Amino acid sequence: YRFDRPITALDVVDKIANGDVYTRRLTFPEGLTIKEMAALYEMHGFGKGRDFVAAAGDATLIHDLDPQAKDLEGYLFPETYALPRVAPAGQLIQLMVDRFKTTYQGVLQGRTDSLTTRQLVTLASLIEKETAQAQERPIVSAVYRNRIKKGMGMQADPTVVYALVKAGRYDGNIRRADLDFDSPYNTYKYPGLPPGPIASPGRASLEAALSPSDVPYLYFVSRNDGTHVFAETLADY
Repeated sequence: YRFDRPITALDVVDKIANGDVYTRRLTFPEGLTIKEMAALYEMHGFGKGRDFVAAAGDATLIHDLDPQAKDLEGYLFPETYALPRVAPAGQLIQLMVDRFKTTYQGVLQGRTDSLTTRQLVTLASLIEKETAQAQERPIVSAVYRNRIKKGMGMQADPTVVYALVKAGRYDGNIRRADLDFDSPYNTYKYPGLPPGPIASPGRASLEAALSPSDVPYLYFVSRNDGTHVFAETLADY
């Protein structure tokens, strides 16, 4: 509890009885990994980052939706949370998973899909990392789904970055040789989606994963201004 001005004893009792606990806000932007979230958690003084990472390893919290999950990568919902001065990592992780489940069920709204929950969240994480443009998300989703149907590789640079980071080999740049790095997360080397999410997607990317645009595109390239050019063939660029 925080008392920042003189108040009566009765007001003190009321404050405590009402559970008016002093909280601070912690914002997790969309597109972060568990380790990046852990760094924010520690940087803002809520606890140790290693405790956050350890708590995020409890995949049983999401096994009702994703029995294959080995950890909670992709399932910690990015949002602003009001937390007490000291927020035990386990409690925060539970809150973030609960928020993900509520949001995900709201996005589904009884709809079915050929992809599993794990595949949908993985696709949403790729969309989240590829574009921040609202109008582009359903189109990026369509590109990846079209590639899945054709058995093509996703060829998504963010998956290469994720693979390199997991291996402790990322220095801030992707080189041509990195595209051959042997990791199941390297979508230049292996066709289809990576084995799991590479970041935590927000609601908009989850919606885009479920509702792709009806377009034939198979390729897109950055304009270097935050937007992309989409094409059906490489010759169209």
